[in-house]
Amino acid sequence: MLSAQQLQIDGRRDDLLPPTSLEARRGELLLVSGDGQDQRTALALALSGRMKTGKGLLSWDNSAKTKKLRAASALIDAPGVNEPEQHLSVRDLVTEDLSLIPRRYRGALLSKPWLKINRFEDIAGLWIEQLPADRRLELLTALALADPALDLLVLDSPDRHSANTADWLPRLEQLAYDAGRPLAVVAVVSALPDGWDGPAAVIGNSVTHTAPAEPAEAAQEDPEEVPETLQRTAK
Repeated sequence: MLSAQQLQIDGRRDDLLPPTSLEARRGELLLVSGDGQDQRTALALALSGRMKTGKGLLSWDNSAKTKKLRAASALIDAPGVNEPEQHLSVRDLVTEDLSLIPRRYRGALLSKPWLKINRFEDIAGLWIEQLPADRRLELLTALALADPALDLLVLDSPDRHSANTADWLPRLEQLAYDAGRPLAVVAVVSALPDGWDGPAAVIGNSVTHTAPAEPAEAAQEDPEEVPETLQRTAK
């Protein structure tokens, strides 16, 4: 299980990530909403062990070791971090990503057979920018899962490629609820889909708000209790 308690990242002026708490279990899709892209990316980086947090507790399977979290997780499609370059072809992207898989699994992972086995031959010659949102997500998640050691997928703003929830939500539900390989799936999005009743959290949900001061009691209008200066003004 992934657990974050009061997770916070300091920025130059304001918090890059305001205090946020959440939990995500294997076999579950957690949607986390947040307004700003910087905050969404910061949270995705932190939850996948790619960014050091300033405050709070973060653990994976009851271990607070960042190395363990990073080895078990994949950060997918974070803008300005690891989103695929638009000028790459699908074939080149697959070749690059498979080369990053740990050596003990790499022998059987050649791009041409991988594309065929995973049914991406029809898009192999396309540029990344030509891919429809749903096929892009299918490709990137399949590439991440080529590493059998992964149990946690963290997706940064999959909804930015399409306003249609059907282009990304079904795929993430499929991955989370796959009985053959149950994963903890966390998607950081700009807003929760209409009607979503599954696990959800909001960036900044652990911010502590200071209670407003109690208003002073109104002064009684008895002239004897009104300050002398105000009595003179009233006259």
